[in-house]
Amino acid sequence: MTTENFSKKEIMRNIYPLIENTCMRYNLIPIEVEFLKESGRWFLRIFIYSNDHEVNHMDCENISRSLSDFLDELIPVKYNLEVSSPGLERRLKSEKEYIIFCGKVIEIKLKQPLVGEAEKQFKALLLDYSDGGVVFVERLSDKKQLTISLDNIFSSRLCFEENEKQYKKEINND
Repeated sequence: MTTENFSKKEIMRNIYPLIENTCMRYNLIPIEVEFLKESGRWFLRIFIYSNDHEVNHMDCENISRSLSDFLDELIPVKYNLEVSSPGLERRLKSEKEYIIFCGKVIEIKLKQPLVGEAEKQFKALLLDYSDGGVVFVERLSDKKQLTISLDNIFSSRLCFEENEKQYKKEINND
């Protein structure tokens, strides 16, 4: 292995297709991949999601084992591989996540209230995302459908408690 004379962008460009294809084999989606240095050590963190089941320990282990040898060939420094679920109350960080988490309840904090609205923070069902940077939601408090520019969102995160209630309601209706 060489000393740290490499391009992080090039490494990410080389490893991302491998990570994506490996995840697809297990019916998983990589929603975030980070390659960074912390306290003098390199970390490759992969956050995975599934549309049809909760990500579990076996999912993380399968991805880790499947990737490990291939990644060692592509990453020229010693690193720690961490594969995990996105978390129950994950902050949405990318446009891809707004698409993946459609149908989930999120808590939104706006930079500015929407026209004709007073609230800057509320819980809503994520309905859709448009490539033009527009998020479509249904506010839980009054069931009003809102259109929000991604530029006006200060932060948004999954709401574990609300999504758990929704899941239990769906189970009881089946």
